[in-house]
Amino acid sequence: MKTAVVTDSTAYIPKELREQLNIHMIPLSVNFGNETYKEEIEIQTDDFYEEVKTKELPTTSQPAIGEFVTLFEQLAKDYDTVISIHLSSGISGTFQGAVSAGEMVEGIDVHAFDSEISCMVQGFYVIEAAEMAKAGKSYKEILARLEEMKQSIRAYFMVDDLSHLQRGGRLSSAQAIIGSLLQVKPLLHFENKLIVPFEKIRTRKRAMKRMVELLEEDAKSGAEYKAVIIHAKREDEANEWKAELEAKLPNVEFFLSYFGPVIGTHLGEGSMGLGWVKK
Repeated sequence: MKTAVVTDSTAYIPKELREQLNIHMIPLSVNFGNETYKEEIEIQTDDFYEEVKTKELPTTSQPAIGEFVTLFEQLAKDYDTVISIHLSSGISGTFQGAVSAGEMVEGIDVHAFDSEISCMVQGFYVIEAAEMAKAGKSYKEILARLEEMKQSIRAYFMVDDLSHLQRGGRLSSAQAIIGSLLQVKPLLHFENKLIVPFEKIRTRKRAMKRMVELLEEDAKSGAEYKAVIIHAKREDEANEWKAELEAKLPNVEFFLSYFGPVIGTHLGEGSMGLGWVKK
């Protein structure tokens, strides 16, 4: 049985890697007024952060079910099964869209998987699934491995500018003003599929240090991990951080990724994240 792997754009897997591993991607969109752009296709990350400086904060939208249906129908010509891996169902209806579309398409068995997370940490699931599919593993083996990964996956995000959370309705104006005055950098994480505060930390430096401490707690077991540093238009800082952590944690393989337009809409430029999973 041949298994296809599908994900959405918020995994932010580079195009070359998607092509190499035969990963099929459905984009989410950002909406500036009446103009809608599919991320990773019609708008790239650097362009998005420039647009945001001069325009109203955009809204974001999930893919139409019809896009899933079209893709699944195409895949049915060559595959028996689809594993469709998506950002947390607690922050988007994308996963449910994949479930509904899978029920509408005949001739292919669709298994939607809720990553309960987003960004390149979601991408870890996708890459693992694609590598296993390429190696001829069954969809049951792949799904079992994804559930196993869920036990060790962690991710923390630091928001640099509280105004995006406030403008996007995630934080009250009073909290944003007080937070800015106190230089509070909320450390966020996913809990029960939702983005919630993990700790309130006073400075950017301390927030980043705290993320490293959390990774060190897991890595001290000696097990091998892979980790990703995620940035919102802070590539130089992210590269420096990566070099520092590689020297400090030899049993962790580090990657670099970014908060693209859809997730960047809610977190804002300057945000940093660190996520990891046991190999």
